[in-house]
Amino acid sequence: MWTCLYLQVRGIHSSTRLLKKAPVRVKGKSGAEQRWITRQINDPFVKAAHLQHFRCRSAFKLLEIDDKYHLLKPGISVIDCGAAPGAWSQVAVQRVNSAGERPDSTRGHVFGVDLLHVVPLPGANFLSNRDITSPATHTELQKLLPEAYADVILSDMAPNATGHRELDHERLVYMCLSLLELAEKLLRPGGSLLCKYWDGALTHKLREGLSRAFQDVKTVKPNASRKESAEFYFLARTFRKTWI
Repeated sequence: MWTCLYLQVRGIHSSTRLLKKAPVRVKGKSGAEQRWITRQINDPFVKAAHLQHFRCRSAFKLLEIDDKYHLLKPGISVIDCGAAPGAWSQVAVQRVNSAGERPDSTRGHVFGVDLLHVVPLPGANFLSNRDITSPATHTELQKLLPEAYADVILSDMAPNATGHRELDHERLVYMCLSLLELAEKLLRPGGSLLCKYWDGALTHKLREGLSRAFQDVKTVKPNASRKESAEFYFLARTFRKTWI
């Protein structure tokens, strides 16, 4: 199924090389805003997300990572941090069978958390307008999770960009580090964490923190991450619950 998805993305990508649209001129938009709109129009993953009814192109990042590393399996419980608009939760719902669409597979659970409102999704339980770093949110999740533990924590969250690259990098690193407290409370021993970061001076600090808590930490950059972007992911596996 997902092989077909990637073939469609490649096909769209090939056609956009031939039919790439000229820069858009939108009245009242700055040059940077016009470049962003043009990039979105010509992005094959944006087109594929529309065709496959994903809420945004980031779904293909998780699909690619999961196809390679097999994080999401039927029957497991997943926490999606910074879930809005819900594309990663869509992938998780399909892969862990939380909507029960595959009666021959065990049914899993997906819980999404975001400061923003997230449009409901069958198979996902969204905690909208919640702070994933808040102890109150942790307690709420603990009550909802089967056996009070998750098997996988996903994080595609990011702070609102200030335009200062190193400041944005630093803020995201500390957001990722806060997930270690969440893991200590709610991640099952042996579980996994996947988190986005922007590369910079504190990348080593994040890797070191993850390496203390997890047996294996890998750097991942899926094809759906734009080549020019500083965006990467850390995939941390085999959680050691007594790491502190």
